Amino acid sequence: MSKLDEKKEYIGILKVYLGFILAIIISVGTGTSKLYLAKNVGVLFLTGCFILVVAIFIFMLIAKLIHKHIKTLKDL
Repeated sequence: MSKLDEKKEYIGILKVYLGFILAIIISVGTGTSKLYLAKNVGVLFLTGCFILVVAIFIFMLIAKLIHKHIKTLKDL
């Protein structure tokens, strides 16, 4: 497998991970907003907010990593 194919495969895997993180963000965000609208702000709501912040941070890291690897494809 050439270096170019290897990089493209790695970028593809990162895109799959990005999709999983996005699904987590959407589902946890929906659940957290339902708790907020039901005025059920407790431990579960705060846990959801924490998970959202962590998931968004991971999303940004993976997106940045994808862009970094795409830029290195020019050199190959």
